[in-house]
Amino acid sequence: MGPIHAQILDELGYDPDDGRPQLGELAFVAVGQVVAARDGARPVAVARLGSGRLVVVADECPHDGGKISDGYVEGERIVCTRHGWELVACEGRCVRAEPR
Repeated sequence: MGPIHAQILDELGYDPDDGRPQLGELAFVAVGQVVAARDGARPVAVARLGSGRLVVVADECPHDGGKISDGYVEGERIVCTRHGWELVACEGRCVRAEPR
C-alpha cells in the first residue's frame, strides 16, 4: 500500500476500492437478491425480499459478525449462510427471526 492509499484510508475510514458500490450507484436489486454496498463509510447489505420490499441493513450478522450480504433471501427473511440464522430487517439492522 502506497502513502496516498494509506492517506485515503485514514481520511475516509474505509477503502473506496473494496468493490462495494455506494447505495446511489446500485441500478437494480432483483427479488430474492442480496447485494453488498456502502452507505458512505458504512458497509450495508441491500436485499429485495419476496414481497418486493427493498431493505438496507448493516452488513453484520447479530450472531457472530459474518456478512449478511453473503446470505440469501427466503420469503421475508434474510438467511445468514454462516450458521443458518434467519433474520428480519429492523431499523437498519438485522435481528433474529422468531422460529416458524
